[in-house]
Amino acid sequence: MVINSQNTPRVFCIANQKGGVGKTTTAINLAAALSKLKQRVLLIDLDPQGNATMGSGIDKNAVKHHLYEVLIDAVPITEVRVRSERGGYDVLPANRELSGAEIELVNMTEREQQLQKALDLVSKDYDYVLIDCPPTLSLLTLNGLAAAHGVIIPMQCEYFALEGLSDLVNTIKRVHRNINPALSLIGLLRVMFDTRVTLQQQVSAQLVSHFGDKVFKTIVPRNVRLAEAPSHGLPGVVYDPASRGAKAYIDFGNELIYRVNQAK
Repeated sequence: MVINSQNTPRVFCIANQKGGVGKTTTAINLAAALSKLKQRVLLIDLDPQGNATMGSGIDKNAVKHHLYEVLIDAVPITEVRVRSERGGYDVLPANRELSGAEIELVNMTEREQQLQKALDLVSKDYDYVLIDCPPTLSLLTLNGLAAAHGVIIPMQCEYFALEGLSDLVNTIKRVHRNINPALSLIGLLRVMFDTRVTLQQQVSAQLVSHFGDKVFKTIVPRNVRLAEAPSHGLPGVVYDPASRGAKAYIDFGNELIYRVNQAK
């Protein structure tokens, strides 16, 4: 495994416009997996629900500062990031107040670039920055996409998921064209996968046929230990490292690092 030696971090959005597809689970566990693989990681919780914050063992209602204050230029990012001690990575926490950023951002110049400008202050501190995006296309999501080099799409292998996928791919293309020419689709991660379900195998085969090497080789199985972990404030990778789900996310971390180094 080759360590990312770049001076600037690789910034990836974890995004899907469909809810309940394992997006936050992927963000948390990928952050923990990359940390275990000796990478310096910042996880940005861009969802007002604050699930990535809580799932990292950080009380979203007890933090002194949060992402909302970064986006409106009230507090520098260096004062907002907090450490997920058990996860081994830093977090830009979020809570319900982040919803208010939508209103504040509307009247700001370069409103889509607020997150990117903030990240410039800490770019040398990390190898990877992961952004957990909300499931809606909003100014918050646009800030994530404007700051990112690429998008990782976690998805279940179901037909309804395919419909939402085309919408998201079109969104990525529009942002690439109009806001962030560095943005690209990094890959699709098949999650909550059950090999016993024939339909899932069929959809998986369709994805590979259509997207080719944009589909990650790693497949994350449906795993109860991953589902239990957030209630303990832990990534599944830490909660039960021996579980199938945790091992899959470690494999995914290795695969992502490999792809990044191959692309240099």
